[in-house]
Amino acid sequence: MGERVDGPRAIGPSALLHAGIGRLGPAIGLVLVVVVFAVLAPSPARYLSSFNLRIVLSQTVIVALGAIGMTMIVVSGGIDLSVGAVIALTGVMTALALAQHWPAFLAVLAGITVGGVIGLVNGLLITTLRIVPFIVTLGMLGIARGLAKWAAHEQTVNAPPSWVNDLLVTFPRPSWLVLPPGVWITLALAALAALILARTVFGRHIFALGSNEAAARACGIDTARLRVATYGSAGVLFGLAGVMQMSRLRQGDPTVANGAELDIIAAVVIGGGSLAGGEGSIAGSMIGALIMAFLRNGCQQMGWPNYIQEIIIGAIIVAAVALDRARAGWAQRSWVAGQGVDG
Repeated sequence: MGERVDGPRAIGPSALLHAGIGRLGPAIGLVLVVVVFAVLAPSPARYLSSFNLRIVLSQTVIVALGAIGMTMIVVSGGIDLSVGAVIALTGVMTALALAQHWPAFLAVLAGITVGGVIGLVNGLLITTLRIVPFIVTLGMLGIARGLAKWAAHEQTVNAPPSWVNDLLVTFPRPSWLVLPPGVWITLALAALAALILARTVFGRHIFALGSNEAAARACGIDTARLRVATYGSAGVLFGLAGVMQMSRLRQGDPTVANGAELDIIAAVVIGGGSLAGGEGSIAGSMIGALIMAFLRNGCQQMGWPNYIQEIIIGAIIVAAVALDRARAGWAQRSWVAGQGVDG
């Protein structure tokens, strides 16, 4: 008698539990962070107040915009370490354009364009020179930071008043907006990016690229062009994050966002993104960005020094990557258990 191959067996309770933890883990983590700091804070009512919530959401915007772009890159199997320097450079370029009396819209467009161009350059260097993304973007980190200091003459660039300065105000005008315009822009872009990743050919190709580049190429996907487009799209979002940074500070500062890449990558990984590629979601990354914001806000309200925040964030990154590896192991074991092959 030959082998009899049955259909997949029912997935056990353990596998279902692991899958549920994988999906709900970021949301559970966010609730835990909020609850812990609400209990530890000297004034829980202040920590949970609507005023503090507006502050946290405003602080989340820059990391969240970066995380949207980083999610696309990580899902495609790449990484971008230059995001913090790009935020500084695009903020400086926006402030310089405003200082030269450019129309506010064109100044914002200039900052976003600079971010997009840097993303395209990263993608082209990775694909044409066949250098790993880690090295290319590490080099671009230094180049972008140096360009920011050169363009600003190693000093801050003050921007004249315009609507750009009001993108992250705590109490927006008109009051019916409730939240700063930058928060609404970020939410709209997150929804659009989630739709693109989940419902379009471009999004499916990004997942295919990160899951198995050789297989994606064999299926007829132009992986080089796709990677360039992914880095370019992410660069546009990094440029917008730089505009928001400039709006928050009311000036272009070439030294800001130093280390922001850690927060952004941590937000993606905490949200379920896999550094091995092929996994990640915009919703998860947004929750990860909120976790980082509530964490920093809680540490500040507790009066903890900055180095404590950095230690906690570093530990969270390691824990998140360890959880990602464990989640991959659970998925593999669940798949093996689901194959019903009898002799």
